[in-house]
Amino acid sequence: MPSLSNKIPQTQRDHGGGLDAGVTRYGGSRSDWIDLSTGINPLPFPLPEMQPQAWTALPDHNAHQSLIESARSFWQIPAQAAVLAAPGASALIASLPALAPPQTVQITAPTYNEHAAGFRAHGWAVSDHGPAQARVLVHPNNPDGRLWTAQDVTAPLTVIDESFCDICPDQSLISLAERPGVVVLKSFGKFWGLAGLRLGFAIGHPDLISRLATWQGPWAVSGPALQIGAQALQDHDWAAATRSRLTRDAARLDALVLARGGRLAGGTPLFRLYQVDDAAAWHDRLARAHILSRIFPYSKTYLRLGLPPSDGWDRVKAAL
Repeated sequence: MPSLSNKIPQTQRDHGGGLDAGVTRYGGSRSDWIDLSTGINPLPFPLPEMQPQAWTALPDHNAHQSLIESARSFWQIPAQAAVLAAPGASALIASLPALAPPQTVQITAPTYNEHAAGFRAHGWAVSDHGPAQARVLVHPNNPDGRLWTAQDVTAPLTVIDESFCDICPDQSLISLAERPGVVVLKSFGKFWGLAGLRLGFAIGHPDLISRLATWQGPWAVSGPALQIGAQALQDHDWAAATRSRLTRDAARLDALVLARGGRLAGGTPLFRLYQVDDAAAWHDRLARAHILSRIFPYSKTYLRLGLPPSDGWDRVKAAL
């Protein structure tokens, strides 16, 4: 009898990653490749020694509270805002549209496409501009790094996706999280470089956060994620040093690309967006050197590059 999983339609959406496809087309093995198609920190937070109970026991109340308290301190979350830990920001993005009856959501393009996909899946109409009953602000925006302000929070339901905001905490809109109708998202996979941990946060008015928590159910965040997340959020020295390093490395990458004819079009210290003559050709040239970059279906000239690992700079320079 055929597996039911083979009958479930799969919708392909535009994302970074997908290294297996690059290996299939250009050869080599995964270990041969440098993946610059994502905005994930290539030097992640060092994993602590894990307590055996983190793997063998159901996540307990104290571990969960430690994570939430660490998050409140690190992000300076307003006292009146509630905090929900979840198995990745993407899980929250898929649920957030259910917080209000489907009407029209404003999502200014270009931006991270999972938000529009999530709202459409819940029956919402997606508009690029104009008045709407919901709004999504990716802050800083992916892929151009655009920053929003409190004046842009104009809809009854506003989602502020701060997945990349830990590189510029002074720009955070977290102070708005106690407003009714506002939800701020935080991702653990980008700045801390631990995307496989699957840890994210929704921060907002208690009424909204309690509904998200009910839909999520118990034990949504694994024991290892609770422990690693709490320790990482308590390490302010690592965060400060990482911000400095990412800024230096972003400038280094800019110098390499601009010397070869690219032009900086935006980005953050975790990823850079360049305007090039032929993005597909640049993507192909890099892939032949087993370096995965990011191009976009809506632009023939946009090339996005994440930062190389410390031992990958020479390869990137040679491929460019």
